[in-house]
Amino acid sequence: MIRIQQIKLSPACTDTEAALRKKAAKLLRINPSEILGLTIFRKSLDARKKPEIFAVYTVDVEVVNEESVLKRHERGGQIQAVSQTPYVFPKLGTCRTSERPVIVGCGPAGLFCGYMLAKAGCKPLLLERGKTIEERRVDVERFWREGVLAPSSNVQFGEGGAGAFSDGKLTTTVKDPCGRMREVLRVFVEAGAPEEILYEAKPHIGTDILTEVVANLRQKIIGLGGEIRFGTQVTKLLLENGHMAGVETTAGQVKSGVVILAIGHSARDTFGMLHEMRIPMEAKAFAVGLRMEHPREMIDRLQYGDGWLSLPAAPYKVTAKTSAGRGVYSFCMCPGGYVVNASSEPERTAVNGMSYSGRDGANSNSAMIVTVSPEDYGGTGPLAGIAFQRKLEERAYAIGRGAVPVERYGDFHEAVRLGQDGKIMLPGDIPAGLSGRYPGFSPAVKGAWQFAPVHEILPDFLNVALAEGIDLIGRKMSGFADGDAFLSGVESRTSSPVRILRDETGQSAIKGLYPCGEGAGYAGGITSAAMDGILIAEKVAAVYANVVNCLRR
Repeated sequence: MIRIQQIKLSPACTDTEAALRKKAAKLLRINPSEILGLTIFRKSLDARKKPEIFAVYTVDVEVVNEESVLKRHERGGQIQAVSQTPYVFPKLGTCRTSERPVIVGCGPAGLFCGYMLAKAGCKPLLLERGKTIEERRVDVERFWREGVLAPSSNVQFGEGGAGAFSDGKLTTTVKDPCGRMREVLRVFVEAGAPEEILYEAKPHIGTDILTEVVANLRQKIIGLGGEIRFGTQVTKLLLENGHMAGVETTAGQVKSGVVILAIGHSARDTFGMLHEMRIPMEAKAFAVGLRMEHPREMIDRLQYGDGWLSLPAAPYKVTAKTSAGRGVYSFCMCPGGYVVNASSEPERTAVNGMSYSGRDGANSNSAMIVTVSPEDYGGTGPLAGIAFQRKLEERAYAIGRGAVPVERYGDFHEAVRLGQDGKIMLPGDIPAGLSGRYPGFSPAVKGAWQFAPVHEILPDFLNVALAEGIDLIGRKMSGFADGDAFLSGVESRTSSPVRILRDETGQSAIKGLYPCGEGAGYAGGITSAAMDGILIAEKVAAVYANVVNCLRR
């Protein structure tokens, strides 16, 4: 196989495959008829030299007389020889049905762990406190429409996990020598996602497609002999001589010596139960902040220049370092998306971002966040981060009187600049002009919202960091720090504030207990959580069926 990088085409090209074949043949100095097959390996958009914008491709081609063709070119440059090795799950012996693996949670980690074990013939049992994705969608939309919160069926809990009502981004920075990321994307496509996610540099499928994929993945697990029980919350672990013996649930006991904890980052009651049972865990750093909204047209112009009309809604990724040394950065950016009320507990408000697959909403938003560490929580112990989150969410609920609180960035900046005692904490004023340039610009929020003093939610040190960081970013992106942009809060569920400790075998100090995914502190998004689910399935297989783990590692 020959890989060719940096093939540039116009984003408006109507026959991409023909154009790529023509350019690939020219670069290889062969006739297009000598190309036996062409596959897009990667596609990205290059808008660095606006208004010139290119779609940039890396392609894999099969050609007649490959060795002869490669001899004409220098190895390691734009043209190189590659071999593709598909991901292979460790080959299992006969699974011992007396120890059916139990997976707690049906987010990406639990679903992918369950799918891999079911595919291997282990017939896993998945336990989910919430409802199916179809039922969950009804509950979530009712909450946004009427404010009626279902404690076990909301944006955080239920089949698909917290990521089911998000932008459906499928990117990760996790290193992947075993090919698990490619396998995650392949399974997504197999379950109904568009094939483009296999090669897009920033793949996403939107919450509308993601919910369908989740439902299809459930059916695959069941079809392979697995079982999923909804409305079944784990309330206690059953232990015998330091080993797992099963779980106690709201529907009775389930016996098993293999339990995978894929509980998600918002399972606070479960974290409390684990702490009471002295399961080794620790507080970890995470990030908090606020959602920031701009008109989608404005962001598209900033990113694409005059060519924005013919291109998809533009993403961005921004960072800044404050004078105090704190990093401020965008997170879970949703082009053409919505701010959503993502609460899961009564009288506590948390927000997230969401886009549909078309990304055609009027606004674009991102969480603007700051990393916080256990030293910032004002408490001790492994659950100190959860207590910190809850305080922020209670303030957000109070100032919004149950609705999502929203504040103009100009008002937020002025309040932070002066400080509670009137002392100037930040220099400079903020320009305001979005409303004049973008008539009708208003918050795009799923759920009730109202204007409120968002600057009262976070502690001063975080408010100052956010305002300074946004101002610094505004110097690079004209209009980003405009006073008419909107802030809403609080973005408190960026990742788990807890890590459940595990060793190199994937197990807790309690043998047979496998902490897994984002809630356990080992992932940070849909893709990395799914990859960790696959990793733990490998670890379980290594012990559960006495096989060698990930031979290619």
